[in-house]
Amino acid sequence: MNNRYKIYLLAFISFLLGTSQFIIVGVLDQIATSLSITVSQAGQLVSIYALASAIGTPIIMLVWNNYLFIVISRAIVGIGAGVFVATAYAMSAKLAPAGGKGKAMSNIAMGFSIALVFGVPLGRLITAAYNWQTIFWLIGGISIVCLLFVIRTMPKAIAETPIPLKEQLVLLKQTKVISALGVSFLVFVSYSMIYTYITPLLSSIRTVRETEMSSILLLLGIASLIGSKLAGILADRIGTFKTLLGSMALHLLTLVWLYFTAHSLLLTSALLFVWVCASWTFGPAQSINLASIAPKAMGIMISLNSSFVQLGFAVGAGLGGITISHLPIIALSGIGSIFVLFAIGILLFTIKKYSHSLQML
Repeated sequence: MNNRYKIYLLAFISFLLGTSQFIIVGVLDQIATSLSITVSQAGQLVSIYALASAIGTPIIMLVWNNYLFIVISRAIVGIGAGVFVATAYAMSAKLAPAGGKGKAMSNIAMGFSIALVFGVPLGRLITAAYNWQTIFWLIGGISIVCLLFVIRTMPKAIAETPIPLKEQLVLLKQTKVISALGVSFLVFVSYSMIYTYITPLLSSIRTVRETEMSSILLLLGIASLIGSKLAGILADRIGTFKTLLGSMALHLLTLVWLYFTAHSLLLTSALLFVWVCASWTFGPAQSINLASIAPKAMGIMISLNSSFVQLGFAVGAGLGGITISHLPIIALSGIGSIFVLFAIGILLFTIKKYSHSLQML
């Protein structure tokens, strides 16, 4: 197997991991019903996964019929996913031909976007035809096959000088680094608050048929692909800073608009489409930004950013669960907009203070 196909294999595994992470939001109501728990409790499965992924240690996934066991399984999968993503990025860069590292690494990221396009809607359809447990059995089975391919085809080791944890943590003492990571955290707290509870949010407007829900989730997945593509195009044409600021501003505006107009399924779906597009434009642009802040420690910065993103997912899902337990579900968009507003403030402060040393403009 040549290196090109090895990168595609890593991208496909990224798709499986993305599906295992995001599929929960597509069947949140089904899980809550089958386990006799609240939607808020089911939403904490997103927090458990993301928090474990931020910590990162690989173990295999299993599926159980009990809420406590599912919480444990989500933690185990999240740990493995966190390590895989960091390793896959590094391995794809090593396997890529000269001048093709960016494209190779973007293939890994695209795996997660494709999971939103096909994985989440497909999972919803499989749940309707069988049950939600079937999804995880399928992912687990395909993952075992992929594991065998990885064992047989991937290099046993990648030459890379290990960097002591102490040296990695030194980066967090730099204001421009922690500020950038803080922006990622806040944006994904907002994103997770809304996306985790996307199905009950849509269902709160009116009764949504299974085919309608799957179609909406498919459209939102397509929005994530569009956003990912736009990030690279816009960053090259207008600069990283303007791309970041524009995507965050659009993220904020759509959430505010959603808060005041969430009474039409069509309008809400349209706003969510724009919102997802803006959110996924932010992610790749932020990776470019982080690489410019510490180009000699790009790998570490990507790893740290991944942890802050997953922490954002964890906090957002948890905070969202608390919110819908006490307030109408549409309050998620109002609270989420506040986090993005703070993120924009930090971004503007950072560029004003460090514009002489950051190549963002």
